Amino acid sequence: MKKFNFRKVLDGLTAASPVGSSGGGSGSGAGGSVHPGGTAGAAGTPREEIQETLTSDYFQICKTVRHGFPYLPTALAFDPVQKILAIGTRTGAIRILGRPGVDCYCQHESGAAVLQLQFLINEGALVSACADDALHLWNLRQKRPAILHSLKFNRERITYCHLPFQSKWLYVGTERGNTHIVNIESFILSGYVIMWNKAIELSTKTHPGPVVHLSDSPRDEGKLLIGYENGTIVFWDLRSKRADLRAYYDEAIHSVAWHHEGKQFMCSHSDGSLTLWNLKSPNRPFQTTIPHGKVQRDGKKPESCKPILKVEYKTCKNSEPFVVFSGGLSYDKPCRRPSLTIMHGKAITVLEMDHPIVDFLTLCETPYPNEFQEPYAVVVLLEKDLIVVDLTQTNFPIFENPYPIDIHESPVTCTEYFADCPPDLIPVLYSVGAKHKKQGYSNKEWPISGGAWNLGAQTYPEIIITGHADGSVKFWDASAITLQMLYKLKTSKVFEKQKVGEGKATAEIVEEDPFAVQMMYWCPESRIFCVAGVSAYVIVYRFSKHEVNTEIASLEVRLQSEVEDIITPEPETNPPFPDASSQLPSLKSLSGSTNTVACEGTMKDSIPCLSVKARPVRMPPGYQADLVIQLVWVDGEPPQQITSLAVNSAYGLVAFGNCNGLAVVDFMQKTVLLSMGTLDLYGSSDPYQRQPRSPRKSRQFAADNFCMRGLSNFYPDLTKRIRTSYQNHVNGHCTSPTSQSCSSGKRLSSADVSRANRRGPGRPPFRKAQSAACMEISLPVTTEENRENSFSRSRSSSVSSIDRDSKEAITALFFMESFARKNDSAVSSCLWVGTGLGMVIILSLNLPASDDLRHSEPVMVSPSGTVLTLKGAVLTFACLDCMGTLTHQPYEVWRDPHSADDGDRTRKRKLVMHSPSSSQDMGDHQFAVICSEKQAKVFSLPSQTCLYVHNITETSFLLRADVVTLCNSVCLACFCANGHIMTLSLPSLRPLLDMNYLPVTDMRIARTFCFTNEGQALYLSSPTEIQRLTYSQEMCDNLQDMLGDLFTPVETPEAQNRGFLKGLFGGSGQAFDREELFGEATAGKASRSLAQHIPGSGGIEGVRGAAGGVIGDLTRARIALDERGQKLGELDERTASMMASAEAFSKHAHEVMLKYKDKKWYQF
Repeated sequence: MKKFNFRKVLDGLTAASPVGSSGGGSGSGAGGSVHPGGTAGAAGTPREEIQETLTSDYFQICKTVRHGFPYLPTALAFDPVQKILAIGTRTGAIRILGRPGVDCYCQHESGAAVLQLQFLINEGALVSACADDALHLWNLRQKRPAILHSLKFNRERITYCHLPFQSKWLYVGTERGNTHIVNIESFILSGYVIMWNKAIELSTKTHPGPVVHLSDSPRDEGKLLIGYENGTIVFWDLRSKRADLRAYYDEAIHSVAWHHEGKQFMCSHSDGSLTLWNLKSPNRPFQTTIPHGKVQRDGKKPESCKPILKVEYKTCKNSEPFVVFSGGLSYDKPCRRPSLTIMHGKAITVLEMDHPIVDFLTLCETPYPNEFQEPYAVVVLLEKDLIVVDLTQTNFPIFENPYPIDIHESPVTCTEYFADCPPDLIPVLYSVGAKHKKQGYSNKEWPISGGAWNLGAQTYPEIIITGHADGSVKFWDASAITLQMLYKLKTSKVFEKQKVGEGKATAEIVEEDPFAVQMMYWCPESRIFCVAGVSAYVIVYRFSKHEVNTEIASLEVRLQSEVEDIITPEPETNPPFPDASSQLPSLKSLSGSTNTVACEGTMKDSIPCLSVKARPVRMPPGYQADLVIQLVWVDGEPPQQITSLAVNSAYGLVAFGNCNGLAVVDFMQKTVLLSMGTLDLYGSSDPYQRQPRSPRKSRQFAADNFCMRGLSNFYPDLTKRIRTSYQNHVNGHCTSPTSQSCSSGKRLSSADVSRANRRGPGRPPFRKAQSAACMEISLPVTTEENRENSFSRSRSSSVSSIDRDSKEAITALFFMESFARKNDSAVSSCLWVGTGLGMVIILSLNLPASDDLRHSEPVMVSPSGTVLTLKGAVLTFACLDCMGTLTHQPYEVWRDPHSADDGDRTRKRKLVMHSPSSSQDMGDHQFAVICSEKQAKVFSLPSQTCLYVHNITETSFLLRADVVTLCNSVCLACFCANGHIMTLSLPSLRPLLDMNYLPVTDMRIARTFCFTNEGQALYLSSPTEIQRLTYSQEMCDNLQDMLGDLFTPVETPEAQNRGFLKGLFGGSGQAFDREELFGEATAGKASRSLAQHIPGSGGIEGVRGAAGGVIGDLTRARIALDERGQKLGELDERTASMMASAEAFSKHAHEVMLKYKDKKWYQF
């Protein structure tokens, strides 16, 4: 029978103040709290003293910018005058890139894949064609582009679009083989249609297939070249509405490219061939080549190759033309990588790519199709990269990419975000990172240089850190909503490389990515950096500007929950805190012999999962490994993944925990101070009576139940697998991290059963390193599970879960100067420990009295006896001083450990213990802020009175909670699994913001979401992209000033003078008026059922934006340019008229001269 806790009821009543109401729409009142040895009350004095300045008016949520490579790209377009690039994706997104800092993200509401993009060159607009057969016109003359018009085709599927330069009529090809024409200004379909059965010959009995190409002749705009999939090419006269010529080839067409003179065109085909056609002899191609085909000895046609998916034919005035194509490689080399081939004269260069080619574009000097093109670069869009090749140099080097598109170089597993960090960090990190940059790039400027961008009003430095599956860590400069890589650290370099075939014989606990970064902890002031890896290790790094060659110090820690070992029925006899001497093993370096296993059958014990390098290692300037701590196997049991991590430079300590217990290590003396199970940490203060369960019962539930903690840390078992799948990403549902895993219908083999028995109860093996970038969760589904298999499933209280689980993971750690006990009169060094069952344990740290003795005297860790409780697993801690100001953790001011001017190690450390207040101003009390996945509490110390409690959610649970500063005040920011972002005031926990922002559809968002100061946050929105957002009203208001301009007024280059003879004989002398031909007066109206016009919202925004300010100036400049262009056009017409008049006069004068040439003067 459960004991009834009367104090808990009283706490619930006293806490039911206006600030205790429930947030997140949970619909329940304030929850109670348990205060062992303490009292619950309102504690009115602090409420009167602290004036909270933050109100709900300070908060608003909006997305700011998206960084990284567009996920699943499908289309590419370039504006040669504005010099901006657009990339469409399979998820309906468009990314528009210009000069560094100009990066815009747009999203189609339908989410349909983008098939094709077409810029209205130098018009500040973009047309997108999507897989749902809709055309959209985007207005790029505003900082956040919006759709002006949409046109949805109902009866036909769009396959290809073409917009001639300086034309307002868009040609649209369809799957049925028809070609429609759309007015770009009104987005209305013209009545002019080129039907497939009119385009082909009447004698043709088969359908030509979808339209795969449309282009007007460079020589005559009144002629349209239509390419059909089956190999049919039609040269259509738009005026006479008939085919001028038809050409047939027996291989499918993939693309067509014109010679600039308009007399020849080139086709690429499915057999790897290129055909060159002349308009004067369309019966057969006058040149056919298979560039990568083997030439047969007997003179037969070269053997077929893979399809050439796209070809571009670009001419040069002073050299041979460039022919650039993708694909077309020989079938006999199946392992060859995707390639781009550049043919220039007789030279053929094959550029092999790391990823499949999605699309490419050749960048040319002129936007006019009837001039020498003069190509200077090729933009190649790959599935996971974007490269630009320099065509002006013979070795075709690539340009150095200024965009942060290599975030996903290795899958991202965790992220951290630091705003308003010390200003000297960014230049220091950049200086050590710049030395590792690659050489061999083109020396020319990045060609995608359009748009305009300025720093804006936001000036504080920001740094983003990403951890990756290959063990690398990247530091990024994220200031002023840009992103630039500063420094890359490879944590795997401290370990020996695993030789092929050794994996089974060693103590590895993950099948792949053994160096994956699982957690990171960074102290910007002291520059101490700590990493926890998936193979149960922690590495402490110090920053140095000097290269050093030294051995890597390493420690091994036994951390196994002995309470769980109930296979033997004897009760535990170990004391709660063993003798300190047994907890201080000497420093040792792991040698190869330590890590060897005699044979597969022997039980692994005291073996770490990886081998640390035993030889001296060269460490370049930057972060250098100071200490490696590894958890070891215990009695055949693998070490569990680390679930919490904290480091403090002032104390010289690092603490980490997992589902078995806690370890505290002195990284200055390189000794283990504490290593024990979670239950032992309570000592006599354990508020729950935990009876040892019978071995039979434990065995019965061993396969089904174990305690999991933390969405950032999973313990897979035989019934629940989390698999890394970078290529095949499937979004899965997620359950609460503290819920029970359910039994599976999977049948276990005898080997699986024996392995499970050997591991013992509740000790699952690791499967794979978890990638936050993309992962699939396979949940076993039962009848009951179907109803709750979502992110918002409820979780039972921490008390009742004890009946089912005795594993209690360490979920949060925090070093701070605090009151450890109720009767303390002064603050002391403490370690706050939070567990998966909502318990908070305070450990006292007894440091040497003087800094001189810090390297020699041992540090003592002892229990304070203080235990606090919350509902749900503890997520975060913070400390406020008596004035309600956030207290910074103690830290050591950074000094270079390998400084040349000061070689002795005993020099005085400069410690900052109380920040921002001095030790005299700390007052006689402080506030401890503790947030769990269910509720937040504020305790007054040293009285340990719970002043405020707020039940954040009952039906869901928090994924992330951070105490952050905003507008010189402090608040608690929370992200809930149901998609809500909430902020609470401190210390009173008043709800300030609650917005349903983002449904958590997969684990990637859950693992990477993090808040930081100044109202900023981020998460991984796709496996390749970081989405930043703000919850600050001030930043939302200033966002327009911070974003770059996509459109800048640029004068369209004038067309080259073709010369008198070329104008007379080089093309059609008749002007082509599309308006007259395609307009409603001539062509009539199109069928209403064919397509539906949908007005967009961009027009209104464009009008508002043009009303004043910089955009108004741009609009007026654009109008002036249009007027100038119109006047130039009128001048051109008058010049042509005068030229015709002069020619007529010359002809008439010549005839008069001939008439009177031989007559004498008297014959007139």
